[in-house]
Amino acid sequence: MATNLDDVKKIVLVLSGKGGVGKSTTAVNLALSLAEKGKKIGLLDLDICGPSIALMLGFEETSILRNEKGWTPLKTKGSNPISVISIAFLLQSKDTAIIWRGPKKASMIQQFLYEVDWGQLDFLLIDTPPGTSDEHISLVELLKERIDSAGAILVTTPQIVAVNDVRREITFCHKANLPMIGLIENMSYFRCPDCSHCMNVFSSGGGENLAKFANINFLGGVSIDPSLAESMESGKNYIKEFQDSEAAKSFLQIADKLLE
Repeated sequence: MATNLDDVKKIVLVLSGKGGVGKSTTAVNLALSLAEKGKKIGLLDLDICGPSIALMLGFEETSILRNEKGWTPLKTKGSNPISVISIAFLLQSKDTAIIWRGPKKASMIQQFLYEVDWGQLDFLLIDTPPGTSDEHISLVELLKERIDSAGAILVTTPQIVAVNDVRREITFCHKANLPMIGLIENMSYFRCPDCSHCMNVFSSGGGENLAKFANINFLGGVSIDPSLAESMESGKNYIKEFQDSEAAKSFLQIADKLLE
């Protein structure tokens, strides 16, 4: 049976074991990096209780329309726009709380996957909530017919607390038969803009060591950059406006690895 995902070549789940490691920031900037390389990209915000993609991409409008194929994604600005869907587009106010039990979340996830007119995409990136909860189980079950074209990117920070939580995420991927594309270590280091000294603010090497231990690809580390945080809060295209920064170069290099 034909579905709205039939013309989506690759589905990438962005996972993290805990919140605060920059998972949504990573999903947004990977989407921007892949679009910068000319790919057709969709971005689905499945962090239903804490949607942040709309803010990060500068969407002020909070409504979406439907056509005969379903909801029509909103498009980012630029010559190669990203197709975006988020629960934030359906809320009356940005302060509205989502207080739903598992079955209602599962129903919404199904609608976002199969009742959105995604069109032709090279990649559909899915920003998931932290941990391994109802949303993840529902998502994997709904994608079981497409699991051969799906994969997970794990996001962590270097410190042991975050790395230990990602270990559980790896276990989830194994149990769900979800292929792991690789691991990204966010906030790997901070380079002083005045003296170029490199400081390991949150320890070092945790993500890379875990990738080696778990026998998965280490896709790279992303530095701490105040301009990145500012861009995400103001809806700027960090990859385009700060293309010479270390963090932007890292995201673009990771995008190249995905394309390989």
